[in-house]
Amino acid sequence: MYGDDGRLRWYRSQHFGTTASLRRGVPALLDGVSHLVVEGGGALERVWADEAATRGIDMRWVSAETWRRAFLYPREQRSGERAKRAADDLARRVIAWSGVRRPTALRHDAAEAILIGLWGALELGWLTQLPVGLVHGTP
Repeated sequence: MYGDDGRLRWYRSQHFGTTASLRRGVPALLDGVSHLVVEGGGALERVWADEAATRGIDMRWVSAETWRRAFLYPREQRSGERAKRAADDLARRVIAWSGVRRPTALRHDAAEAILIGLWGALELGWLTQLPVGLVHGTP
C-alpha cells in the first residue's frame, strides 16, 4: 500500500489457497484504496477486477516486463534468479526510504509487489521520478 506521496505505507505477503478464500480476503485488502495496480492477469484477475469495480477503484494492469524494464538493468532481467535478487535489493531500499518496518525476511513475491506499487506511484504521478536513493548506483 502506497500513500499519495509515493511512499510505501505497509507491505506483506499472503497466500490464499483457493479462489474462494481470495474472494473473501480481497475486500479487506482494498479498504481505503483509491487505485489498484495488478500484474498480469489469469484466472484470479476477475476477483480483483470485480471488487475494484464494485468500489469504484481505478484499476491498472501492468506486465512484469514493463515494471522490470522501468527499474532493472537488462542484465538483471536475463535470469529469474538475478531479477529476483535485484527486485529484493530495490524493494529493501524502497522500504528504508519510506521509513516502514524492515522485514526479517522478504519473500520475492512481496518484493515484486512493492515494485509494482512503486511503478503505480510513478504512473499516477505521485512521484515524478525515482528518489535519489532508489536510482541504480546510488546509496
